[in-house]
Amino acid sequence: MPSIINLSLGLAETKSRLPKYVGSEACKDCHEKEYISFMTYAKKATSFKSIERLEKKLTEEEIKGCYSCHATGYGKPGGFISPEKTPHLKNAGCEVCHGPGEFHVKTKNPSYIKRHLTTKDCDVCHTEERVKAFRYRPMIHGGAH
Repeated sequence: MPSIINLSLGLAETKSRLPKYVGSEACKDCHEKEYISFMTYAKKATSFKSIERLEKKLTEEEIKGCYSCHATGYGKPGGFISPEKTPHLKNAGCEVCHGPGEFHVKTKNPSYIKRHLTTKDCDVCHTEERVKAFRYRPMIHGGAH
């Protein structure tokens, strides 16, 4: 994958377009402790395996329905498209909770990501229906990283 860091990002660029998703690997250099913890303990870090395990039983449309919670940024600008086209976004990574990281990674400015998360951030994927079906326990209570 080509380098995503280009420090020439200007204020005009951040106002003229939405940031892209860059993948959890882009967070590793500055947030090594959190990255290692996330990759070691978070089921989200390997969430695409659930789709791969079930894909023979699902239609193509059903599989696409899984992408919104089991991949990063599916259906959003610069987000997951497919395992072939955007392999770095194929699991639910850091940006699922913290938002697209392109501008944050390029500038190191913390205002470009969501920093203070609540269970409301988890509710996007973990609806009441899914909580019962998957015995979900919010990572925010157990230390997401």
